[in-house]
Amino acid sequence: MDKDEKSIEKGLGFGITSAVITAMGVVVGLDSATHSFKAVIAGLVAIAIADALSDSLGIHISEESQSIKDKHVWIATVITLLSKTLFAISFMIPFFLMDMNYAVYTSIAWGFVVLVGYNYRLARIKKENPVHIIGEHVFIAIIVIMITRYTGWIVNMLIKLFL
Repeated sequence: MDKDEKSIEKGLGFGITSAVITAMGVVVGLDSATHSFKAVIAGLVAIAIADALSDSLGIHISEESQSIKDKHVWIATVITLLSKTLFAISFMIPFFLMDMNYAVYTSIAWGFVVLVGYNYRLARIKKENPVHIIGEHVFIAIIVIMITRYTGWIVNMLIKLFL
């Protein structure tokens, strides 16, 4: 793999994984807390803009801190921004096509399909066992979903209790 391909892979890996896990957490957490179409869409838009920009800046600074000063810094930065933005936006599609409950489950399924697919591809490139790489990232995604689900539920209960 040459430097350009490594930079693209770095941006894709970070952008896709971050978008998927963050979007699943936002969808589940906001649905659990509010059961609101508008809140979920607003959360996904925020990820597509603010989180994508901050993640791409983080990749940029990380690359520069390793004394990488050429176009490869910008390749990783732009690919991170584009992949994070596009994959975050892709989680909105089910909400415009189906009932809220089905959309939540569909977006979670979509997230796992993307996560497993990308990590399978990555394992094949690295010539590693896909089960380990996929299992690790699926486990993290499940933990994020569980934490945001219960956090959203707690926030909902506290708001009902105190407001």
